[in-house]
Amino acid sequence: MPVTSVNPQTWWTIFRISLEERLVYRADFALGTLMRFIPIVTQVLLWQAIFEALKGDDVAGYQYNDIVAYYLLVLIGRAFSSMPNLSEGIAQQIRDGQIKKFLIQPIDLIGFLLITRVAHKIVYYGIAIGPFALVFYLCRGFFSGWPDTVTLAGYATSLVLAFLLGFFLEAFIGLIGFWFLEVSSLLFVYMLINYFLSGHMFPLAMLPEPWASIAQAIPLQYLAYFPTQVFLGKIQGEMLTWGLTIQLAWVICFAILCRIAMHYGVRRYSAFGG
Repeated sequence: MPVTSVNPQTWWTIFRISLEERLVYRADFALGTLMRFIPIVTQVLLWQAIFEALKGDDVAGYQYNDIVAYYLLVLIGRAFSSMPNLSEGIAQQIRDGQIKKFLIQPIDLIGFLLITRVAHKIVYYGIAIGPFALVFYLCRGFFSGWPDTVTLAGYATSLVLAFLLGFFLEAFIGLIGFWFLEVSSLLFVYMLINYFLSGHMFPLAMLPEPWASIAQAIPLQYLAYFPTQVFLGKIQGEMLTWGLTIQLAWVICFAILCRIAMHYGVRRYSAFGG
């Protein structure tokens, strides 16, 4: 079994090196951020036509300005919770035998991947804050104003938890590669379901039953929908506290599942390839 007790200086070195590696792609981060906003144009135009047809009526408590603000905020939530190539990378390392280096060196795989993802997000937002600020400034008229301090604190907490939830959830899918080797089909199904039930396509409040109850019962809403609702002031007070508690519980749940999958996966791993 791998040794998980690593000197803090080692983790700091890994973090610093990961920052330096990610800074190489700073131009790609900036351009990629701007490209993220292009698909929103189609959605905004679609909803504009819908609300014009409704002649001022709201949809599930959303006015047109709320919908535009919602989509912009969903992008922030998705940018925190999305983990490009994490699952595929873990599964490929298992399949190719590269993962054995984590079994013979005193470096914990899950901790290593988490540190590198933190570095990735820090660099990404350090570079992307300019394009984000520009777009949000141009779209400031769609927001009714800044939320209060408590709401902002809850929103920031929900984004951090969304990052952790997204990481452990996708890491768990990748670790299933110990049993199936190839997880691309499973990941495709997950991404398809995630696109709908994380609130990326439309606010989950618009879902009819039983889909609304299903969306509430699974963790995907906490990747994008929940943080957005917090910022918009639709979740406050006891509902905010309870929502953050459930979100934290899902983070702990998938963190434990990752450890269990790693523990039993290593037992059956043959270390071929590499």
